[in-house]
Amino acid sequence: MKYCCYCGAEIMDEAVICVHCGCSVSQTNTLVPRSIPKKDDTLETVVKIMLILGCIALGWMLIPLAWCIPITVTVFKRFQNNEPITTGLKVSVLLLVSPVAGICLLCMDD
Repeated sequence: MKYCCYCGAEIMDEAVICVHCGCSVSQTNTLVPRSIPKKDDTLETVVKIMLILGCIALGWMLIPLAWCIPITVTVFKRFQNNEPITTGLKVSVLLLVSPVAGICLLCMDD
């Protein structure tokens, strides 16, 4: 048995067309698992730790927490969803939350 490369359904070895999705399949077409390159997230971990420490360090002043926490949450969500972090957000982290985290963010590849 082989698998359709379009829908992943199991099809007969002699099949020319997938009975599930209707796409044509070649005779040598089999489903081969791709190896996903592992991302080195050390710098991401350092940024997260520095953001948390920055919020804690500014915690005794209530006013700065009004921008530290939303910026930190936004960066965490962008990391989680694999979305790019804009330069404006990186500079905001640098100036308002943690200089170390901001510098690391500016040095990261998107």
